[in-house]
Amino acid sequence: MDFSFTEEQKLLRDSIIKFAQCELNEGLADRDREQVFSRDLWRKCAAIGIQGLPVPEEYGGSGLDSLSCAIALEALGYGCRDGGLVFSLCAHLLACVVPVWLHGTDAQKRCYLPGLTDGSLVGMHAITEPDSGSDTFAMRTRAERADNGWRINGTKTFVSNGPVGDVAIVFAMTDAKKGFHGGVTAFLVDKATPGFSAGQKFEKMGLRTSPVGELVFQDMHVSDDTVLGRVGGGSVLFATAMDWERILLVASHVGAIERLLETSIAYARTRSQFGQAIGKFQAVAHKIADMKVQLEAARLLTHRSAWRLGNLRNASLDASITKLFVSESLVKASLDTVQIHGGYGFMIDYEVERALRDAVGSTIYSGTSEMQRNFIARWLGL
Repeated sequence: MDFSFTEEQKLLRDSIIKFAQCELNEGLADRDREQVFSRDLWRKCAAIGIQGLPVPEEYGGSGLDSLSCAIALEALGYGCRDGGLVFSLCAHLLACVVPVWLHGTDAQKRCYLPGLTDGSLVGMHAITEPDSGSDTFAMRTRAERADNGWRINGTKTFVSNGPVGDVAIVFAMTDAKKGFHGGVTAFLVDKATPGFSAGQKFEKMGLRTSPVGELVFQDMHVSDDTVLGRVGGGSVLFATAMDWERILLVASHVGAIERLLETSIAYARTRSQFGQAIGKFQAVAHKIADMKVQLEAARLLTHRSAWRLGNLRNASLDASITKLFVSESLVKASLDTVQIHGGYGFMIDYEVERALRDAVGSTIYSGTSEMQRNFIARWLGL
């Protein structure tokens, strides 16, 4: 296997890092404190193609392969210190744009993809409910046949981009007897649809610039044209979104780990205690050495999984392994970075405490670490 980047991939990586460092970090502490989602930065990201990385050019995208998408998002995670913005971009791209691109009709693609890729629309993925997170079989949102279409009732929670989103992929039970596999359908719904409303916005430990909230559907009537994929095919569409998200969202985490490593090295070289740089103490040096090992392992695993995503029929096992390892590596790297910085790491001014707050959620969203271990065990026949 050739692990070297093509010239195009090198240029892509370098250009995104430069863009992110120059355009996306100013005023971050204030945005984080005030929990502000920036539409201006969203549009700037769209202008360089972030929201449409794999989408064919005919719909406004860049038409990149899955590995190149991973390289691009890794560069974004490295250059952009705004973890919330990166998360919102990835949730939009991987859980909304990609399913529309891969499962939508020609009419749906023509209607939504240009706006989703040019920054004028913000996408949402609505599946989690108050009583069904990991247990998707407990879904209570129902879509019933009515008036040559469907009437949807229910509430979704923890919807990334929910308070600011424009279009949502909504999962609803259409045949309770069949359960999640065969009984759930995905609908592509505009927020202007009567009966569609945004509920409460949640305050979070981290990723504060990425708004998360509820979506409420009360007798929302939609036509058959809004069905994404096929009736009863929601589980297939959800699997597509999760494979892309679990592999490519954590690609941005790889970039964040590299940035934390460099931050830790720089501090360990310049901070002196007991007459020498703290990096000379084995307790500090070993944390940084472990961080380097985890970075390289995470990058190799992510790149391999991203390649498989675009070249194999099924990459779900790779997705679970990658998501589990990289997310837990990010949390450890963030904790170690705070520890290396000592009291300063606990202070807002050094920014590493925010990196830790942003990292904690990575072992929860897109399927918890516990669920990833369950999936892996199931693949092993256990």
